[in-house]
Amino acid sequence: MIKKMLSLLCLTLLLGCSPNSLNNKNPYLPNYTFTVDLNMSLPTYSNLKYPSNAIYYGGAGVSGIIVFNTGSGYNAFDAACPNQAVSSCSTMTINGINAICGCDKTTYSLFTGLGGLQYPLKQYRVEVNGTVLRVYN
Repeated sequence: MIKKMLSLLCLTLLLGCSPNSLNNKNPYLPNYTFTVDLNMSLPTYSNLKYPSNAIYYGGAGVSGIIVFNTGSGYNAFDAACPNQAVSSCSTMTINGINAICGCDKTTYSLFTGLGGLQYPLKQYRVEVNGTVLRVYN
């Protein structure tokens, strides 16, 4: 009996936790499937080699993506304001270690994705392979 209970508990923990799972349920932002490879050897993306630097990449996600070097890894977020319906002002801009929504001027941390409102930034997965970052949803 104890073995069955222990097995059930272990199975529940294994299936319930995933290091790659992201909660992207946001009523304002649709889920688009994409994969983008960024070669940090190219001048356009070379700033990502250094901590606290970010780049904007258009053409992926809802309003493009913002990729940020945290110093211990990389974060990738959608550039669409997470607490606004998609509009002409909802693409965020990078301001140092923050992203700023053009509609309501809310500031979001590129370290955490948090901005103090209901929804955090929509986060995407990042894999590092040498000097290439793969960002995908």
